[in-house]
Formats: sequence, C-alpha cells, structure tokens
Amino acid sequence: MNLNGKTILITGGASGIGLEAAKQFLEIGAKVIITGRNQQKLDAAKKNGPSLIAIKSDVENQDDALSLFNQVSSLGGIDILYNNAGVGSPALNLGTANDQILEYAIYEMNVNYFGVIRLNNLFMDMLKSRKESAIINTTSILSLVPALEEPTYSATKVALSFYTRLLRKNLEILDSTVKVFELLPPVVATEMTAKRKDKKMTTEQLVKTLISGISRDQFSIRVGDTKLLYIMSRFFPELAFNLVNPKKIHASLL
Repeated sequence: MNLNGKTILITGGASGIGLEAAKQFLEIGAKVIITGRNQQKLDAAKKNGPSLIAIKSDVENQDDALSLFNQVSSLGGIDILYNNAGVGSPALNLGTANDQILEYAIYEMNVNYFGVIRLNNLFMDMLKSRKESAIINTTSILSLVPALEEPTYSATKVALSFYTRLLRKNLEILDSTVKVFELLPPVVATEMTAKRKDKKMTTEQLVKTLISGISRDQFSIRVGDTKLLYIMSRFFPELAFNLVNPKKIHASLL
C-alpha cells in the first residue's frame, strides 16, 4: 500500500507512538490528522508540526466520536484510520479493592476495545468509498501472552487482536478494498511505560517497521521481541508465560 498522498487519522496522536507515526507519515507525503484528549499535547504537536491537523476528541465518548467524524468529513474525509489510542491501569496487586479493579477494567475496555469499534463503525462507509484505504489497529505483545500485573490491558489487546483478524476476513468476504493491519509492538519507550525497567524499543524504530509492513501489505506486523514470543507462545506456552512474567513479578503482586 502506498501511503504517499493518503489522508490519515491517528487517535492518540499527540504523544508516544501516535505522534511519531504522524511525523513519519508526513515525511513520506501523507496528510495527517491527529486526535487526543489533551489539548496542551495537541497544541505542542501542532507547534512542532504545523502541517498537522489537530482535533480534540476522546474515543471513549460517543458524542466526541460523532463530532470527530463530522469534522473529518468536512475536511474531505480520510483514507486510513489508525486506531492507536490506548490506556493502561496502574499495576495491580492482590490487595487492590474489587471496586477499583472493576473501575479500571471498564475504563481500559472502553478505550482500548470499544473505542476502536466505535470509530471503525463511524468511518467504515467513508473508507469503503475510497479506491485504496485501510484500518490500522495497535494491539500488543500482550495479546500473545498476558501480564500478571496488567490483566485487563492484556485482555483488551487479545479482544482487539481477534476483532482485527475477523474484521479483515469479513471485509475480504465482502470483496471490500479496505485493508486491515495489526501492529503488535513489544515494550515501547512511551509515557505509559516510563516506570518499567524492561528493554524498550524506540517509537522511531517501531513506526519505521510499521511503515515498511504497510508498504508490503503485511497485515500482521510483529515487531522486535513480539516475533520471537509469537513462535514461543505457539510451541512453548509455559516458557513464554514465564518470560513475560518472571518470578520478581509474582512477588510484586503480594
């Protein structure tokens, strides 16, 4: 797929992976619209990239999603919807109150999973009308093997991964031209992972691999450690689980 000349909407585009994707998409000749909840971050992104179009919107909110759709439509629409927005709860332990666990879980599911479906449903007819279009969903290495400290985050990414694959197949059955890509990052150096001590990939490296995969119509784009974990999870699931969840993680939950 050729990204040059395409108009791309990136959710969660004011920081982290989304912001780096916006920068690199612009460099290869795409028109980029970013959206996010934080106006200050959107303003900063716009200052550093004047050609960006920034729209404040929360994917969790239905009214915001409708407003975003209407504003994007008035700008001429998009060719690619990149569902990148995601949230993670604080690390949980066995003493966390049940109501707090439920509150975090609902929030994560609303943003990471239902938010994607909400926007896909709104923009699908627009994307189908384009000669060449795509949806990109960011899942995670944790869609392959769950993390003990992040049970709901892992679950949201598993749900999104299955949804992505089935959406792709459904569109193929309907003979649609909309392509569906899944990006499966390892641990990436962003605000969300700032406190983690794991080996981290830079956002620049991740997005370069994403663009390379899209250009080759590689629909499942596994990056870095995700490639190895994918194989291990299929043939050595217990070993894969222990790699993601070493004994020090087990102890931290107590």
